[in-house]
Amino acid sequence: MESIDFVNGLLLFGSLLVLLGILSSLIATRFGAPLLLIFLVIGMLAGEEGPGNITFDDYGLTYLIGSLALAVILFDGGLRTNLARLRGAVGPALLLSTIGVVITTALTGTAATLIFDVPPLHGLLLGAVVASTDAAAVFFLIHAGGLQLKRRVGATIEMESATNDPVAVFLTLILVQVALAAPAAMTHSEQALDIASLLASQIAVGAVGGLGGGFLVSWFLNRVNLPGGLHPLLVIAAAVLIYSATSLLSGSGFLAVYIAGVVLGNRPLRASATIITVNDAATWLAQIVMFLVLGLLVNPSSLLTYALPAAGVALFLLLVARPAAVWLCLTPFGFSPQEKVFTAWVGLRGAVSIFLAAIPTLSGVEYADLYFNVAFVVVLLSLLVQGWTLTWSARKLDLALPRTTTPVHRSEVDLPGQLELEMVGYPVVPDSAIMNGAPVPPWARPAFVVREQAIVTSAEAGTLQAGDYAYYLLPPNRVTRLDQLFTAHSELLISNEPFFGEFSFNGSVKLKDVSAFYGLPVDSDTAEMTIAELFDQRFDETPEIGDHLPIGGAVLVVREMNEDEVTNVGLQLESLSGAAMQSALWRGVKAFFKAPFKRRDKR
Repeated sequence: MESIDFVNGLLLFGSLLVLLGILSSLIATRFGAPLLLIFLVIGMLAGEEGPGNITFDDYGLTYLIGSLALAVILFDGGLRTNLARLRGAVGPALLLSTIGVVITTALTGTAATLIFDVPPLHGLLLGAVVASTDAAAVFFLIHAGGLQLKRRVGATIEMESATNDPVAVFLTLILVQVALAAPAAMTHSEQALDIASLLASQIAVGAVGGLGGGFLVSWFLNRVNLPGGLHPLLVIAAAVLIYSATSLLSGSGFLAVYIAGVVLGNRPLRASATIITVNDAATWLAQIVMFLVLGLLVNPSSLLTYALPAAGVALFLLLVARPAAVWLCLTPFGFSPQEKVFTAWVGLRGAVSIFLAAIPTLSGVEYADLYFNVAFVVVLLSLLVQGWTLTWSARKLDLALPRTTTPVHRSEVDLPGQLELEMVGYPVVPDSAIMNGAPVPPWARPAFVVREQAIVTSAEAGTLQAGDYAYYLLPPNRVTRLDQLFTAHSELLISNEPFFGEFSFNGSVKLKDVSAFYGLPVDSDTAEMTIAELFDQRFDETPEIGDHLPIGGAVLVVREMNEDEVTNVGLQLESLSGAAMQSALWRGVKAFFKAPFKRRDKR
């Protein structure tokens, strides 16, 4: 009976920790706190030196949980990677996630060698442990702050964060193997050849395993009829299988599982809505459990012993090593100084670094306590310093788009046997673009409307009303474009001004013409640009309905899009003074009847 009570008590305490972690995410979202930091603190409080008084030092179990969790998290990252968004970002991201990680490892390892007075090999191992950025921490903070970045910067950071973990894992494993080998076992040239061959094997086998596994899973899902609810379980199990099988074949399992996710995320997939929803829940659970377990391993008293020198390593990584790697890798691709500064600053360290620090301990490498405690201090300082300033720095460096991310409440319905179309439904809210004049694109076919708990056809419903639920059939790759019509755009509803402005223009109208008609100051650099070209430049060729840009005290708002091109915009004059607004309105009324302007508007 005692063993049964122990198991029940363990389940009770474990479930309470998970529930506490989930509830704490509400606090993190409210105050912008890094979510990883919250989970780590909860784990520390439950540990041996905290109120929970749980003694946990099983590094083998930690490695098992960490490997499983990272496989699920990386697979989810690949599943959500839209290849179309990565245009122009693949080269810089891959260079950052490979050469950049090596540069960061070398520089940080050199600093660690001097600070802790350890052999260079062990300093490099410490550098490899903290070399990679944490995708989960970065993008939680971006989304929690309602922040959207310019396309190339955001895509580069996203892809680098998802692909640099395999390189850091590889470097850590290689350096552990070298540290455990007899000093005279092989010459330097033999060591270099062995490392190069192992690297090639890891990348080649990982890429083949990921591509093969991804295509095989998509083929199976689209051709085999499974009972409802088993599709997402199959996908998660397949992701773990791809990771483990590739690792056993001497390949990078982390690279393989990410590539498999990319393949599945960019192909028509049966039950894709259910798969993404369940995988999202599994990813959250994986993060919570991994962060809590890593927090349990840490003893605050040990952290204090390494705190000051570890803080020195963290500051060197933050202010020297990471910026140097970013500058060297992104300069050939024409990134601006502001873009490079932000990319360097956004490189948060997270659970991967603490997970990698457990490998030397498992392997019996010398200075094992050093790696784990220093990695933990580096992660804490990274989350505290960089985490709370991420949104602020993006706005200060003018890399944040004038668009806030308001979650749209979309419901998706799987259509059995149908891969070309998907059914999605949205609640209609008053401050959405669809309620303020934005047309529904022709590729979105109205299905039905739910109004006052009754289902009616779109023809019977007529014009949508606030409180309706509207359902459409459309290609899966265009769902996010339709989201913009139903997302709340409360930042555009200033006083009682029209949502899309008092006047509308064709996207081909030049800014100098708008300036002349309304007396709005325009920079000489942009005067010859058309309105469509201005939005393309400012939003990295991915503007959306409802996006807005200031122009001489007024605001241009996207009304209509044709694929990726802005075809119609509105002009809001609400930010002008009363006299200036009256003057601009009068000039606009007179200009409307002028032939040259009328010809432009008809095109």
